[in-house]
Amino acid sequence: MRRARSTTRKRFLPTLAALLGLGVAVGLLAPAAAQAAEPASVRAAEAPSAQAVGLHIDDGRLLEANGNDFVMRGVNHAHTWYPGELQSLADIKALGANSVRVVLSDGYRWSENSAADVANVVTQCKANRLICVLEVHDTTGYGEDAAAGTLDHAADYWIGLKDVLAGEENHVVINIGNEPWGNTDPAGWTAPTIAAIQKLRAAGFEHTIMVDAPNWGQDWQGVMRANAQSVYDADTTGNLIFSIHMYSVFDTAAEITDYLNAFVAAGLPILIGEFGGPADQWGDPDEDTMMATAEELDLGYLAWSWSGNTDPILDLAIGFDPTQLSSWGQRIFNGADGIAQTAEEATVYSGTPGDTQAPTAPGTPAASAVTSTSATLTWTASTDDVGVAGYDVVRVDGGTETRVAVSTTNTATVTGLTADTAYTFAVYARDAAGNRSPRSATVGVTTAEDGGTPGASCSVGYRVVGEWPGGFQGEIALRNTGTAAVNGWTLVFAFADGQTVTNMWGGTATQSGGTVSVTPASYTTAIPAGGSVTVGFIGAKGTTNTAPTAFTLNGTACTTA
Repeated sequence: MRRARSTTRKRFLPTLAALLGLGVAVGLLAPAAAQAAEPASVRAAEAPSAQAVGLHIDDGRLLEANGNDFVMRGVNHAHTWYPGELQSLADIKALGANSVRVVLSDGYRWSENSAADVANVVTQCKANRLICVLEVHDTTGYGEDAAAGTLDHAADYWIGLKDVLAGEENHVVINIGNEPWGNTDPAGWTAPTIAAIQKLRAAGFEHTIMVDAPNWGQDWQGVMRANAQSVYDADTTGNLIFSIHMYSVFDTAAEITDYLNAFVAAGLPILIGEFGGPADQWGDPDEDTMMATAEELDLGYLAWSWSGNTDPILDLAIGFDPTQLSSWGQRIFNGADGIAQTAEEATVYSGTPGDTQAPTAPGTPAASAVTSTSATLTWTASTDDVGVAGYDVVRVDGGTETRVAVSTTNTATVTGLTADTAYTFAVYARDAAGNRSPRSATVGVTTAEDGGTPGASCSVGYRVVGEWPGGFQGEIALRNTGTAAVNGWTLVFAFADGQTVTNMWGGTATQSGGTVSVTPASYTTAIPAGGSVTVGFIGAKGTTNTAPTAFTLNGTACTTA
């Protein structure tokens, strides 16, 4: 029987880490309540008309003011705990995101983010061409966590920011409160959610409002799912979108597709407002299905989280450094159905008025540094009457194109390729107004046969992230200290106390006795010179848990950090 997390996964502060615990035992997600008798299309037609002053909902979809269908592809950023890290917004954008969810505090639990601070966040989001989802985090786990604040208190905070947020409907979505109910009596979520929505509408807010589910955001008892129509109908503008958070409760494809399709079939707007991929002691979220289903259904997703977790398995970037993406970060930004492949910038950022001239076509790309899983492409830069904003690298397969990388320069590395396979790539340029160039000529690339880089120089940092009776969570940071890239690898080490690896992310483990051999995941195969990848795992142990002291990479001994 699976168990739901009874507290947030976002352990930023020691006090938060101390709150980590388990809720009541749960089984499968509760089935959806019966929908209203009339078809979803009829219910949508009868819904209040959206006031399209900016981002708004129409027929179950999030649209821009001009009617463009906007699908969020972004990440969460913990601004309230790291107010000095606003450079992160530029870094997140540079990696291809079109949106960011920004953590704020209404002062109930943490230091309140002032109106001036929030105004600056919005300004920075706009400067970096990101749609900004603002959320109050103090509500997390209300009803179960005694330190949590109410949705009503959060609503008052938003009303206090009205002068800052008015006029920003094109750029800002208001997420009233994060995970605003725990596992204790989650049915109590519905009435305060409706009341908070109506309080904001009565105060004159016309923004799209986002509401999170109970059960610490994961709705494993189906309360939001069963009551979504009544909550949606309570919004006089119809500009309401539901947010489900997907972590270890959503560890099977069936649970994920069933939940998301239920909302789509009912004509109700939904996105994945937070999700994680790395496994923990509660289970192993199925992030591949989450991302693939979101792409299939054209639903938004916002991964948790950019950086700063005290338990860093969920850090997308290590130490807020965009050049040091974790394996989780590589998965989100550069993996299948990831941000680089699927994000499209909001058309509100169309750039210079009247700019209708597209850039010239890029030069024919040339391939270099071709490995079994990656290739670097370089091309002659395009020109534009105003300026080239970036390039999209596409894989060409007959009449089909798939974006596989984005770049602001005239070079990009395509990763996640299959060994000994022929590919065809081409490049488009785009300007700030969204004008797209003609496609470049194509280049054919055949990846190398599978095989690791022998004799690489390396260092390994091994640490235990957490322990509990009979088990523990470990992390291995593998750094390439040599001058050449490592492409394909096997890391070998041994446990001395009978420990066993039971689950791993960022790599695949095989074990014989105490000896463990790890091979990479598709998104950790390549380690550039001076770069690193991170592998995490869940292990079983006895009374002692001595750390391994010797590691080899492709047969070469590594130093330990």
